[in-house]
Amino acid sequence: MGSDQEKVAQKVNEIISEMMNRVMERVLVADPFVPEIHQSNKPLYAALVPDEIFKGSHFERRFVTPFGSVWEKLTMAVAKEFHQNCTKGYTCEGTIGAESLRRIQEVLNKLEHNEGKGNRVKPNWKEELTYIIAGGGEPIPVSVVCDIYIESKKDNLKYAFELKAPLPNSDQTKVSKEKMFKLLAMDQHLIDKAFFALPYNPYGTKENYNWPFPKRWFDMKNDESVLIGDEFWELIGGKGTYESFIKEVNLLGREYRERIYKEFLGIDPPDDFEDSILK
Repeated sequence: MGSDQEKVAQKVNEIISEMMNRVMERVLVADPFVPEIHQSNKPLYAALVPDEIFKGSHFERRFVTPFGSVWEKLTMAVAKEFHQNCTKGYTCEGTIGAESLRRIQEVLNKLEHNEGKGNRVKPNWKEELTYIIAGGGEPIPVSVVCDIYIESKKDNLKYAFELKAPLPNSDQTKVSKEKMFKLLAMDQHLIDKAFFALPYNPYGTKENYNWPFPKRWFDMKNDESVLIGDEFWELIGGKGTYESFIKEVNLLGREYRERIYKEFLGIDPPDDFEDSILK
């Protein structure tokens, strides 16, 4: 690995290790699963289902919530190494023509309230954005907060990212698309490129991405404004970033899966626990 990717790998290791250590501390010390309390609070459940099942869900609840913030932390760390400048929750203030603002709502309304099958409107980022920008009109003050903002020292471009979990809901996606339209329609050209970014693809390849809710708003396979998995990491961290990310997560996974089996579940790990999971 080159020096950039070594730094990326180190940051991934630090951030995920920190989160996992906090989770382990919580489930083992601060908030452990106590069978007697579970049986007292939910005697019917305990009578029908083994305690081990609820012990697993106890861990899951204390893992999923903190992991939601990890994507942003990873993005910030990687982008700062590669682009030297990255900000979370950055506010862009400018003006947009009144007709362009009207067209933004028109486009979104058509996508949201599609009529019968024969008249169904399909999302097309490039055509929609061209139509919106051509609207113009009287300048109206607008403020938009980007999830992630990068002012790159590599290529002197300004990037805005709507960063969402791999399986976003419809409302989140609609809000993101509206924000992206506004950022690129501003008269001041504060943003060069805006992206709807999913840091991991549970379907493997972009061609196979099939979560239904964002597909109402974006052509998830063809819109140039959509980045999924490796496309996202390569843009914010350079070539080889996604490979480094996958490698580090799998290495950490072996360590923490063993600890969870032994320390939390109190059982020996299966023979294949060291196998790489993330692809």
